[in-house]
Amino acid sequence: MTHRIHRVSFFSAVLLAVVLALGGCDRNESHATLAEAPPPPSAPAPQAEMSGGAALDARKVAVQAPSAGGQAETPLQRFLAVRQDLAVEVPPEQLADAWSKVRDLCGALSCDLLSSSLLRETPRQPGSATLDMRVLPGDVDKLLGGLRGVSDVVSHTTTSEDKTSEVIDVEARIKNRTEFRDSLRLMLRDTATKRTMADLLEIQRTLSDTQAELDATATQRKVLAQQTDKQRIQIQFTPKRNLTSSGESYSPMRRALRNAGAVLAESVGALITFIAAVLPWLVLAVLPCLWLVRVLWRRRRPRV
Repeated sequence: MTHRIHRVSFFSAVLLAVVLALGGCDRNESHATLAEAPPPPSAPAPQAEMSGGAALDARKVAVQAPSAGGQAETPLQRFLAVRQDLAVEVPPEQLADAWSKVRDLCGALSCDLLSSSLLRETPRQPGSATLDMRVLPGDVDKLLGGLRGVSDVVSHTTTSEDKTSEVIDVEARIKNRTEFRDSLRLMLRDTATKRTMADLLEIQRTLSDTQAELDATATQRKVLAQQTDKQRIQIQFTPKRNLTSSGESYSPMRRALRNAGAVLAESVGALITFIAAVLPWLVLAVLPCLWLVRVLWRRRRPRV
């Protein structure tokens, strides 16, 4: 019996040793498998690098975008008030006709006639004429071409004044006032909010003041539009002066001789005016002086 128990114990120990040996082999094989297995592909690293490159490219685009947007950005529109002053010469007998033709040409174009004047020639003064207009830039060449067809341009001056800041400021005020006016109107139409009569009257008064400011600013914008949308052209017509006559040079002495009669008449008229102005004072001054001389003469005369 004891011998049988020892045999069972021996077989149990052997079986336990075999199981442990098999477990150790499996563990060694798993370690060897893990050691011999190739490392997992490092795919995430390239993806991380690609993500970093993409982020870098995105930063470049973000940095370059403003510059690209700045290059593609529409340049600021400038508002210029252009003015042209011209002086032209016309034969004296054709001055009125030339002035009339240019004025009629202005009426046929996109042109606003601001003022016009005509002074016809008289024996005492030469004739002259002026035109003041506002013309669209597209019709300026047509007007100047018609002017050159009837006269000789002797002077042409062009000036411009930048009105950009004024236009931007006025347009900004119009936008702000319009939004404020609309908000006040919404407040008046709002029936959900309870307001007192004093509040409603205050809103109405503010709305009226805002509308008045908006109308004044809109008028100012129209004035600026007239100055910038059209060019102002002023033309001075003068008669031609002949500096030569019969092949001889112009002589101031001949001009003086021709005007001698008028100068003499003016001098005589000035003398008559002077005498008429001084004569009353002479009477008032001479009579007392004569009386004083007489009194002194009597006192100095020896008595008989």
